[in-house]
Amino acid sequence: MNRRKFIIGNSLAVMALCLPFPVMSNDFMEDPKLSDFEKSLRPVGRALEFEDYYVWCNSPIEGPDGKIHVFFSRWPKAKGMSGWISSSEIAHAVSDKPEGPYEYVSTILAPRGEGFWDATTCHNPSIHFVDGKYALFFMGNSNGKMNTKRVGLATADSLYGPWERSDKPLLLPGNQGEWDDLLTTNPSFIKHPNGEYWLYYKSLDTENYEHPKFPIKGNRKYGLAISKSLHGPYEKYKNNPVVDFSKLGDNKQCEDAFVWYENKKFKMLARDMGVFGMDNGLYMDSDDGIHWSDPLISYQPLNKYIKQPEAPKHLNRYGRGERPQLLFQNGKATYLFMASQGGKYETASGFIFKIV
Repeated sequence: MNRRKFIIGNSLAVMALCLPFPVMSNDFMEDPKLSDFEKSLRPVGRALEFEDYYVWCNSPIEGPDGKIHVFFSRWPKAKGMSGWISSSEIAHAVSDKPEGPYEYVSTILAPRGEGFWDATTCHNPSIHFVDGKYALFFMGNSNGKMNTKRVGLATADSLYGPWERSDKPLLLPGNQGEWDDLLTTNPSFIKHPNGEYWLYYKSLDTENYEHPKFPIKGNRKYGLAISKSLHGPYEKYKNNPVVDFSKLGDNKQCEDAFVWYENKKFKMLARDMGVFGMDNGLYMDSDDGIHWSDPLISYQPLNKYIKQPEAPKHLNRYGRGERPQLLFQNGKATYLFMASQGGKYETASGFIFKIV
């Protein structure tokens, strides 16, 4: 060993002894907050970019034709990002492979106008194949505002429709004073191994809604409703909410839950709202679908995976993945679909990860 290498080596050793933690290679500095799910993600990139629309809520399914079908929310670019609450419709696109490209097929659910519970928006699609039918759970509202958001259901024999939706919501808010008395939204569905139909839903606890300390209004929690039939009636679990981060303090919460059942475990993805950071996703699992593990990180901000241009001034949620949904092929989760602001039209689009 020459004199220069000897001095450098000894200097690094002394520095390591002075640090409050040992110097380690990257192989030994793995973040314990990252879930195994996060470690399995490989970015594919953006999909479903349309020049005149914002795109959100991308829910994929493999069809009997071998193609990948995505049901997604979209609303006119002229309405801006906030247009989803009063102008969203649910559309259908198809591709020969999960990575795309995707071709728009048709709009399948549009706001129905005055007198209907989904008069002003149709949003939050989540597609499932259940009992030989396609079931599309979604959210609608009747006045273009938050307080009339309700969960509904549309069904069809084919992914190409026609789609039949009821004239009443599938799930209503609770009674005044209950944690879910404002709205029901963000539906996530599984058919339980015992044959029951389980519907998870988000609502908003409005206690301290205008608290000056917290930038986010209200606290989002998840409840569960159970039915003996796909079309209901759905009865709310008596010990709701089943996911409640308010006890962690600082108004921590989550939204955009996606639940599935795999290897005798219930699993959940959600968007983080204050646990690890606003731009992360969360992963939790459960033995019974009711009592959930402490959260880990399910995905990180997009700049951890790809390089993006600077954020346009009109996009204040840029770089964040939202509305996680999984594609299953042969019973296995193979791709993660989400929505993210940005893209070549500076609106919002889908973003896809491969699961390896």
